[in-house]
Amino acid sequence: MTLLETDRPTLDLEDIVESAAAALAGAPALEVIRWAAATFGDRICLTSSMSDAALIHLVSKVKPGIDVLFVDTGYHFAETIGTRDAVEAVYPVNVINVEPSRTVAEQEAALGPRLYGRNPDLCCHLRKVEPLGRALEGYMAWFSGIRRDETASRRDRRVVEWDRRRGMVKVNPILDWTQEEMDGYIEDNGIIVNPLHHDGYPSIGCEPCTRPVAPGEDPRSGRWAGTGKTECGIHL
Repeated sequence: MTLLETDRPTLDLEDIVESAAAALAGAPALEVIRWAAATFGDRICLTSSMSDAALIHLVSKVKPGIDVLFVDTGYHFAETIGTRDAVEAVYPVNVINVEPSRTVAEQEAALGPRLYGRNPDLCCHLRKVEPLGRALEGYMAWFSGIRRDETASRRDRRVVEWDRRRGMVKVNPILDWTQEEMDGYIEDNGIIVNPLHHDGYPSIGCEPCTRPVAPGEDPRSGRWAGTGKTECGIHL
């Protein structure tokens, strides 16, 4: 039984967000995860781009068997697909492959080739945002691995948020982690990491829209390079 089932039946989810955001501000990641697991039970999932499995490892320690949603855009690096398969084999989680409504070939037939170069916002919406939105419909909340230090648009985020666009709760357990803390957790726990990180890709997206980053460059400068785009739209 979850806390939602024992609380007032008319309790508004937005009220839960406000109280939890205040109570859990600055709390350790595992404390945030325990709260979310106790509150939402099987109505919470985790999303992952398969850059690494740090959050998957953390959450699975509290809630083994949790659904992990991976959006397979059709444009991923082979290394990213391999990381997904390794995560599924190693960690006690249920990896769910989420696919867009059209294959790459169908999209190109309808909208022309290389939409990612001509209109990256639309491509991201069709191949990431829209399919994830459909996949999340069966849940009340989702875990995200965003961190404040990744982009300027994430600096004002809260550890528990109301996802207004999707009408659900978004939980960001590692929001306050620095890159040094992330690296330390990965090393200390032998976490699976996408091998592209060792080849100059500190931030990994779809293959056509991601390039290696030179030492000293912004870690996300290899994403949609030259377009001015910094977010796919999932976390906006």
